Amino acid sequence: MHETIKNLLNIETKVKQKVSDNNLKNIPNIIAVSKTFKIDHISHLIKHGHMHFGENKVQEALEKWEEIKKKNDKIKLHLIGKLQTNKVKFAVKLFDYIHSLDNEKLAKKIASFDNKNLKIFIQVNIGNEDQKSGINANDLFEFYNYCKKLELNIIGLMCIPPLHGDTKIYFKKMLELKKKYSFNELSMGMSSDYLNALDFEASFIRIGSSIFGNRY
Repeated sequence: MHETIKNLLNIETKVKQKVSDNNLKNIPNIIAVSKTFKIDHISHLIKHGHMHFGENKVQEALEKWEEIKKKNDKIKLHLIGKLQTNKVKFAVKLFDYIHSLDNEKLAKKIASFDNKNLKIFIQVNIGNEDQKSGINANDLFEFYNYCKKLELNIIGLMCIPPLHGDTKIYFKKMLELKKKYSFNELSMGMSSDYLNALDFEASFIRIGSSIFGNRY
């Protein structure tokens, strides 16, 4: 058994145990974040039957996934990195989920391609960090209404908490926003904190290094 499969199974076991021990509502989807890794390193997971994969850059994803997705329509590809407006025309055709909608210009551009099957998360800058993308929580209601007028298929919220500090504080804030505005999904939790995210109803967790190993 390939190392990536062992790692994935280990994470699945930990997730199921956490869900069981804490009587949580749901088992989250595990997005295997395959950015920077070659397809031959990823293919073991595809053969194993894992279907959710995440990429940071549109161009890299096109080169790796375009042909594979034509042959396997069960694969769900997630864009978790920042999306530039000039890459939208490629992204809406390739990706099933976009996790990084963070401004009106990008929302309008995505809407112009009228892909109702595209599932979208609004990225929230939950730590109010100047260097990070995302909508300020105080502006979320207005931005969400703008997206609804564009008829975008907004399914939930995504965040990347500050690197230092207790991520539970930020996950709790995300859950409060989810409930306040009746979103269905939360995309949050990575290799270092995914088990904490489960306590706050994360439905998509984004795992890279714990599955694929360190990036070079």
